[in-house]
This record gives sequence, C-alpha cells and structure tokens, in this order.
Amino acid sequence: MNTWITTPITAELVRGASEVERTEHGLRPHRLPAWARAQNPDPQLAMVEAQPSGVRISVRTRATAVELDVRPTRRVYVGLPARPIGVYDLLVDGRLTGQGSVSGGDTLIIDMAAGTTDHRAGSVGTVSFTGLPDTDKDVEIWLPHNEATELVALRTDAPVAPVIGDGRPLWLHHGSSISQGSDAASPSATWPALVAARAGVELINLGFGGSALLDPFTARTMRDTPADVISVKIGINLVNTDLMRLRAFTPAVHGLIDTIRDGHPTTPLLVVSPIHCPIHEDTPGPGTFDLDALRTGQVKFTATGDPAERAVGKLTLRVIRDELARIVRQRTATDPHLHYLDGLDLYGEVDSIDLPLPDRLHPDAATHRLMGERFAKLIFGDGRPFAADRSFHAA
Repeated sequence: MNTWITTPITAELVRGASEVERTEHGLRPHRLPAWARAQNPDPQLAMVEAQPSGVRISVRTRATAVELDVRPTRRVYVGLPARPIGVYDLLVDGRLTGQGSVSGGDTLIIDMAAGTTDHRAGSVGTVSFTGLPDTDKDVEIWLPHNEATELVALRTDAPVAPVIGDGRPLWLHHGSSISQGSDAASPSATWPALVAARAGVELINLGFGGSALLDPFTARTMRDTPADVISVKIGINLVNTDLMRLRAFTPAVHGLIDTIRDGHPTTPLLVVSPIHCPIHEDTPGPGTFDLDALRTGQVKFTATGDPAERAVGKLTLRVIRDELARIVRQRTATDPHLHYLDGLDLYGEVDSIDLPLPDRLHPDAATHRLMGERFAKLIFGDGRPFAADRSFHAA
C-alpha cells in the first residue's frame, strides 16, 4: 500500500501557462494573463484560453505512483454528438508512459441555436499512474488540450521538486484550434507538442480555438512572454469568422509583428500561413455547421460566402497566403530575423487526398503527426530558421 505525500500545487510546478488563478477548489491554469482576459469580450476565447493546451505539471521525483485530483469543465453542445473526454498524458524523461481520463467534473451545456449556456457543477475526479521506475526522473503530466481543468491535489509515494531551468530553449507559438490541438489524439500529440519533443524545446502554446484573430492583447502577451523563438500561424479563423476585410487585415498583421518586435527585437520570428482547407481556399466565410451532415449525426463545416466577394476585399485562404508572403518579403528588408512558412508545406492539396480533414476544417491525429514532422524538419532542422546559431536540431 502506498504511503502518499500530498504536495501543494503551486505555480512553480505548472509549465506552459501564462498564469494560474486560485479558485475555490485549487488552481486553474490560464494561457492569457488576467489583464488580457479583462479586455476580451468573446466567450469563445474565454473558454479556449482556459483549456490548458501545452500546459503540464512538471516535477523531479523518485515516485513510482502519482495521483492528480482535478475538476474538469466539459462542453456539451445541444444537438451535436458528444465530444471526447479529455486525456492526461504522463511523460517520464520525455517519453509517453501512461494515459488516463477522469470522471466527474463540471458541465457547460451550450445551445448555439438559442444562444444560451448552462453551467452544471460536478465533482472532483482522480487520474492515477503507477508502475513508474524507482529512479530519479523528470515526470510531466500534460493536461487535456480540449477541456478546462482545475488542479486540486497532487499525491505521490516519494517527494517531488519543481523542474526549473532545464536549459531547453523556449518556443512561443500562436495559432488557431489547429495549433491548440483540434482532433489530436492527446495533449502531447498535438502538432506543436510533437515538434517541441522532436526539437528539444519547451513549448508555450497560445493556440486558441476559433480565436487567432490578431487581437492586440494577444500580441502584447507574446511581447511580454520570454521566448527564444516565436511563431504565429494566421488565417483560418479570420476567414471562418468573416471578421475583417483585406484593408484591415494587412495593417493588423503589421501591428502584430510590430508589437512582438517591441519585446523581441531580434528573436527569430516565423509567420505561418494556413494549411489547405478546401471549403475556404476560394470561398470566404463565415463558416458554419453543415446542417445536412448534422441531420445524420455528423459534424462537418461549410463556407457560406460568395467567391465573387473577394473583389471587395473578403478574405479567403489563398488571399491570406499571398498577402502574408508579401508582408514578410517587405519586412525582411529591415528584419533579417523574420521568416515565412507556407502552410501548404505542412499540409497541402495532395495530402488532403489521403488524409482529408474529417469535418472539413480540423486535422485528425495522423495529420497532426504529419504536420509535426514537417514543421520540425523545415523550421528546426539544420540550417533552418530556428536552428541558426543554436544547439538544438530536429531529429
């Protein structure tokens, strides 16, 4: 029988979060700081920034058994199929060793047709891992990338210490739900997490589902966040929300880069354009659910704009790729540390034949692996933008 040691969960045990909020039950990790959250009027962003993609509890210990009490918040969409339950990944010295999920938790019932939400309180659950090697080791518990999680209690059968200053370079990344993890198999299998493991860097993931919208507070958060390399993946949310026209898009992209440069004047900065998405390549947004598919129990998306509206500045993915490439070409004349990656090099039209987007918008687990492998080679590999004058390289 294990003799448990309960260790208070503090901010120094949590990696990958902008800050942690003290709640009635414990700690809630956030990926945007409080001042930024106060400037956000959008419930969608408020929901997804509290989903801890890339956030993990990280300790050094000889423990052979670990238990984590958590209180997740799960989303239920009225009229849509149930969403998968969040997965907790256990990594020992960087290797995936165990996985688990918890029962209980709060439920957020969302009725998009009525525009209402109903929050129903639940109970604390426990995820347990046993059989760990009886040696000193780094243990990480990666939190679900797709559901908010309050951290309540950490128990082990040996003392733990925080992992501080392990020497890995910091990679700060911002993007959409595809970067947050969308339909990845688990939190350590999102494409940014796979890149980080392959390249030997520490990930700070500011991928926000439906919310990569060139918000100034996100840019200022990136400006103020320590980082050795930075990437921003821009495009799909601006199309499927139909948020702005080309006239607003171009100066907003310049503003994002300018703000990041205020805090990171010479840090390698990569601008990534959208991956291939057939419904929005030439058709503007807004995007919405395909009602015919919903009637058969399937979640699929469709574009509702008119391709002719490109003439008046409506955005499509092709328009955005062309404009991002032009902006980066213009700026590299005075910013040699700025780089561009065409998203089609991560997932293009040919890839969509063998690996179609299941819901026409989000990549599945296999595509996350493909994107992770390609990004690591193209960006972190020898002679690539994030490997210059650095000691880390993609395998």
